[in-house]
Amino acid sequence: MTLERNPIRYYPKVSIERRIYAFLIDFVFIWLLSSFVGDAVLIRSVIFLILWWIARVIVSQKNQGQSLGHWLMDIKIIDPRFDRTPLILELTKREAILGFAALLAMWGLEIGFANGLSMLLLVSPLACDAGIALSDPELYQAFHDRVAGTMAITTKRGYSLDLRIRNLWLDTKRRWRNRVK
Repeated sequence: MTLERNPIRYYPKVSIERRIYAFLIDFVFIWLLSSFVGDAVLIRSVIFLILWWIARVIVSQKNQGQSLGHWLMDIKIIDPRFDRTPLILELTKREAILGFAALLAMWGLEIGFANGLSMLLLVSPLACDAGIALSDPELYQAFHDRVAGTMAITTKRGYSLDLRIRNLWLDTKRRWRNRVK
């Protein structure tokens, strides 16, 4: 017996770059909020994980599968088996894996280049999770998506931040060229 991945239907794929940008928006936002707590690493870590769960699970559940970063990048998280927004348990499984990897990355980035090896080791779980998505050209499912049974798809509901920045950049370049002439 062979096990084949048989998605119920094909969904519009999200490029890896857009997923990374959405993750970075959420990560930096939550990191900044948790940095105001104080200097105790344990307390900041707990606050980071609580804020991560609120922003990525509760907000996503209430906002049709979109956190702040996902909304800004036109991405939606769905459960492809039932073609709906995942339940809180599925989102919690997904974000527990991703949140722990993000917490390790936060610690690594706070260490910085003072101890480069530790920084690389702490950021590597997040890189491995994203690397798994790169190895799946059909669905772009990362490790946390596979465990939770979720999928990131594109949607028309959002802000399209990347497209707006690109258009602004192209418009600025065009104006600069016309001004120089």
